[in-house]
Amino acid sequence: MIDLIRDVDVLDVRGEPASTAVASIELDSRQVRPGSLFCCVPGAHTDGHRHAPEAVANGAGSLLCERFLDLDVTQVRVAPGQVRPAMAGIAASFYHHPSRDLTTVGVTGTNGKTTVTHLIRSILEHAGWSAATIGTLDGERTTPEAPVLQGLLAGLRDEGRRAVAMEVSSHALTQHRVDGIVFDVAAFTNLSRDHLDHHGTMEEYFEAKARLFEPGRARAAVVAVDDAWGRRLADRIAAAGRPVTEVCRSDASDTVLTVGSSAFRWRGRPVTVPLSGAFNVDNALVALGVAVAVGLDEDEAVAGLGSARPVPGRMELVPTDQPFAVVVDYAHTPAGLDVALSTARTLAGPGRVITVFGAGGDRDQGKRPLMGEAAARWSDVVVLTSDNPRSEDPMAIIDQVRAGIADRPELVVEPDRGLAIRAAVDRARAGDVVVVAGKGHEATQSAAGRVVPFDDRLEAGRALEERRHRSTARGHDR
Repeated sequence: MIDLIRDVDVLDVRGEPASTAVASIELDSRQVRPGSLFCCVPGAHTDGHRHAPEAVANGAGSLLCERFLDLDVTQVRVAPGQVRPAMAGIAASFYHHPSRDLTTVGVTGTNGKTTVTHLIRSILEHAGWSAATIGTLDGERTTPEAPVLQGLLAGLRDEGRRAVAMEVSSHALTQHRVDGIVFDVAAFTNLSRDHLDHHGTMEEYFEAKARLFEPGRARAAVVAVDDAWGRRLADRIAAAGRPVTEVCRSDASDTVLTVGSSAFRWRGRPVTVPLSGAFNVDNALVALGVAVAVGLDEDEAVAGLGSARPVPGRMELVPTDQPFAVVVDYAHTPAGLDVALSTARTLAGPGRVITVFGAGGDRDQGKRPLMGEAAARWSDVVVLTSDNPRSEDPMAIIDQVRAGIADRPELVVEPDRGLAIRAAVDRARAGDVVVVAGKGHEATQSAAGRVVPFDDRLEAGRALEERRHRSTARGHDR
């Protein structure tokens, strides 16, 4: 154990760290096994110090703590508020600093992180690099806790991977989950209202994201500067005398958007990506900026984008033989909903936009009416439903969202999400675009303390199949 704490600011030690072996690093007492180091992380809902006796009973041989406990195991004490940073440093040492053996790209921002990381992976793999992603599609958290993250990176290193593109959330930065990693490139997509239940203000939210670009965290930066937050971040990085590549929408020209595809020119080269919407052109430009920053040839980067596959739950088309389109998107913020539905509006042309969405429970309530405003701005029909209500009353959430919806769109309220999707599909006519927003790739729904299977893509597919059967039956009746 003594080697693991060598670079940690330790206040005091009780026991024999030199002779204490560490088999794993845990912050959940239920995951502890014999020889584990249990990290007593203070949290918003509970304090890891309270769970230390259970951890020791389960076999923990040592503790990382802020105060010594009456337990007969080796204990390493750090200053208040320093358990998480210390845990990250110990985890990096435990796995022999795997990020040092990988080309690492960290992507932060409110929207677009998942798409950008997947586009980067596609580009790198097309160039012959063995690459991976870590993010929203890979686990419970966008960015895993430090011990899990370092273990994942070690696994990639041991598999012989060369690079990883990772989503870095604001929570990860404030909770020190990526401490111990110096990213080769850090990328910023955009910033809009989200997670204010955690950060309090947009200013604090921005400063959390900006941590990724501090000296010692990233060697180079790629920043989308079309929004004011990105412009501010790029200026800050440049003023510190550090390298930054600025990306803006005007880098793309001759843009052509269709359902399931976007084409444009970049630095004189034709680019095609299998993704719908102007915002995915923005995401592609960030990915191209990262590719150049890690040293790839521009032609190689463009070819890699062309070989990309659609990203699950990001403007994902649901297969259908109907004369209208159904797409599922993860948009769950006011800005995310705005860009997804404005894209649908463009793709629909003279057709209508029919939107199914709700707002998650136990999260920032202030964004709910703003989401209603965004839906009303672009939709002809809004079907208001439940997302993941969690511990809240679904109808109370719906009422808060509904407060932002003007009189213009036709409004349907259906708290049962499955029935809401069917109501939208049943209303669709030729040329319409149905958008099912909020959950994207998620395969479960959380409500009233229960987590049940639920996938918007499967539900939309069933709704389309039921509509087709009804149409076939009517034809036979004639």
